[in-house]
Amino acid sequence: MGNNTEEVSLSELTAVSPVDGRYANKTKQFRSLFSEFGLIKFRLITEVRWFQYLAGHAEIPELPALDKKSNDFLNKIVFDFNEAEALKVKAEEKVTNHDVKAIEYYLKNKFSELESLNQYSEFIHFACTSEDINNLSYALMIREAKINQLIPQLSDLIEQFTAHAHKLKDFAMISRTHGQAATPTTMGKEFANIVYRLRRQLDQIHNASVLGKINGAVGNYNAHLVCYENINWPKLAKGFVNSLGLEWNPYTIQIEPHDYMAELFDNICRFNSILIDACQDIWSYISLGYFKQKTVEGEVGSSTMPHKVNPIDFENSEGNLGIANALYKHFSQTLAVSRWQRDLSDSTVLRNIGVAFAHSNIAYQSCSRGLSKLEIHPEKLDDDLQMNWALLAEPIQMIMRKYLVSNPYEKLKELTRGKTINKETIEKFINSLDIPEEGKQRLLALSPSNYIGNASQQANDI
Repeated sequence: MGNNTEEVSLSELTAVSPVDGRYANKTKQFRSLFSEFGLIKFRLITEVRWFQYLAGHAEIPELPALDKKSNDFLNKIVFDFNEAEALKVKAEEKVTNHDVKAIEYYLKNKFSELESLNQYSEFIHFACTSEDINNLSYALMIREAKINQLIPQLSDLIEQFTAHAHKLKDFAMISRTHGQAATPTTMGKEFANIVYRLRRQLDQIHNASVLGKINGAVGNYNAHLVCYENINWPKLAKGFVNSLGLEWNPYTIQIEPHDYMAELFDNICRFNSILIDACQDIWSYISLGYFKQKTVEGEVGSSTMPHKVNPIDFENSEGNLGIANALYKHFSQTLAVSRWQRDLSDSTVLRNIGVAFAHSNIAYQSCSRGLSKLEIHPEKLDDDLQMNWALLAEPIQMIMRKYLVSNPYEKLKELTRGKTINKETIEKFINSLDIPEEGKQRLLALSPSNYIGNASQQANDI
């Protein structure tokens, strides 16, 4: 086998990561958020908005309030920022070898185009450490991804599970505890369980705070107070952070400590873990024949077995959720730790946040596609139920207890354990019991198909 080390140009075909290659069409919506372009864009937004916010503060006379022309010019810088402009920032970075300083120099060049701003260009990045800009940029990035991408997609997925819960609420099926036949339920109730669990995590994701800070080199407003000792800098900083749609963190070192990120990522991780559980169960129900899968014209299930319709959507979802969770867990453990007031171990980790979001997104789409293909196979569900009349040992035992029949558990154990039990066996045993006729008739009316408690109601109520 030849060793071809020839360099090839980057494309969806040659990308090292499947996120930007094989699955590019499923993750392209994240490019403007989590890419290098996205980070530069959010840094630019933060720098411009900080300059505008300071200009609106009366206790900074050296930076007067901006006129409409100046504000319009600044807003245009933000709104018109594109890849071509980002390349100009990267050109500055080649000189400065510092990505945040490159933004400052880029903006100073922009300010030189308008005299009313150019004379105040030294107030760009005023009293800021790079992490003041970075933490707010990542917070804006995460907030936008959470609100505009993650929550809508998770909500849609939950609605799909909810629709299945309602549609399948009356389809009785055998349960399996420890892998063994157990008290019947309904397929809809099993979907309702998933819905309830996912909704709890979605609520926590929705309510998770996204924090920010802008308090200088080590969080004490040292430079701020040297320049303007009478300004209430904590109040001003809080106002600015809140104006970006973020919550203010009043106590930090040089970096915002990323605890909120760990909290959010742990929430997403739990959502994903529940979804893995659901995918594995549905995969198993497909294997048992409880579900058929709608075929798609032209798709092939196996290279050699033409009859196969594999549950690949749920398998793909499970695999991508696992990758996402491995990353989210690493983020949670790593980002909350910093040596003394600052180290750079978080820098490269933060740049990979989008990778976890992307793998999650691929998984959610695959799970959704899999759910859309499911068709219940009621005959198979009923076949398994009819093969397991021994499941009625539980209600028979409870009725015997109700009427104070001695040793009901032991008697049912002797009748059923390790034996093949059918309808006739059960009816014969019930008729032999010394209990009121009402109790007998109640038991005789039972079958594995209707001994489902309130499963249908629970599925309906979700």
